[in-house]
Amino acid sequence: MKKIDLNVDVHHLTRIEGHGNIKIAVENGKIKDARWDVVETPRFFEVMLKDKHYTSAGILAARICGICSISHCLASLLATEQAFGVTVPEDAKKIRMIAKHGEMLQSHVLHLLFLVAPDFFEEPSVIPLVERTPEVITIARRLKLFANRLCDAIAGRTTHPVSLQVGGVTAVPSQKELIGFRDELEQIINDLQKVAALFATLQMPDFVRETEFVSLKGEAEYPAMGGKIMTSDGIVRLDKEYKDVTNEYVDANNTSKWTKLSRESYAVGALARFNNNYSLLHPEAVKVAEMFGLKPVCHNPFMNNVAQLVESFHSAYEIMRLIDEVTAGRIKNTMAEFKPTAGEGVGIVEAPRGILFHHYKYDGNGRIEKANCVVPSTQNNANIHYDMKSLVEKFAVKGMTDEKLELLSSMLVRSYDPCLSCSVH
Repeated sequence: MKKIDLNVDVHHLTRIEGHGNIKIAVENGKIKDARWDVVETPRFFEVMLKDKHYTSAGILAARICGICSISHCLASLLATEQAFGVTVPEDAKKIRMIAKHGEMLQSHVLHLLFLVAPDFFEEPSVIPLVERTPEVITIARRLKLFANRLCDAIAGRTTHPVSLQVGGVTAVPSQKELIGFRDELEQIINDLQKVAALFATLQMPDFVRETEFVSLKGEAEYPAMGGKIMTSDGIVRLDKEYKDVTNEYVDANNTSKWTKLSRESYAVGALARFNNNYSLLHPEAVKVAEMFGLKPVCHNPFMNNVAQLVESFHSAYEIMRLIDEVTAGRIKNTMAEFKPTAGEGVGIVEAPRGILFHHYKYDGNGRIEKANCVVPSTQNNANIHYDMKSLVEKFAVKGMTDEKLELLSSMLVRSYDPCLSCSVH
């Protein structure tokens, strides 16, 4: 019987954010190497936040990421508000949530249609799809533009928000503008149905590695901001106990830290939220999950793509609901009155890529004495690494080629939608 020899050496994987490498070596049927290495230059944004005044902390935190800037801003605001004992007005909470769902929608659409879809058409990028599938690209542009415009209207900018501030929001779109977005959502949901129909024709790789899933714990609603932390292994922790969940440590081959809890690694993101909070999804989003046979608890990391699609429907319907509630009456108050005090707070937000933690300690003058941030891709990198070895163990079989294995392992990493520049703090 012929022995299997395979070699995959991807130096800086494309269609992800940041720099990461895949290294796989199989000799005579034995795995010599199977690694996911993050080699992005480290960034020290916790130190950058030190001594910053609370009025600039959220704006600076938003610069950590150009895709999840609203999530980073909101996590920063929640940490500061907890430290100062600020109660945000209900109208402001709803407006913030619209921005949050807008970001979720634009990020998921970007990942699914611009970064993931080319693999299924065996294309190196989305550019060739402009000619091959023009309707799909038109839909992708329309969905992305809608979500970007919504974020721009609510947060003051498409990325790096300015109107989301400690205490609430400083600017609110007019009722006419909000109703205009509400009217557009009928087309947006129709577009999402077409995206679902497209993905229903694509075959997700058949791969399972059991792991632990970590997310916020939904109470009355599918989780987005604040509350308790939960895992699929039955662990529940308070926000201030987040370090007992993340347990960050250093790996010699990575500029990103790794995390673990009950097992050697855990996963965060759309699939984690889906697995832990399925019953709280919008009914129309549940229908989409059923269309793909996606049920909790799913351990196929490639199905994170489908979970993102499910969440896109959920966000679209939530935006619709929130706009209806905000425009039903007069917006009374969107900023709380407060004074900065010495204190400590933890802000948790479900960013598109998973659970995000910001932890600040303030002095009596409203300046940060110490900051800690744990971002989603930091938490996912170890899980990607262990998935990689398991993937090779399953697919290093007769008939597998270097090219096929490179595509499959690349698709595995992309399914997590990693943001490596955020992960290397």
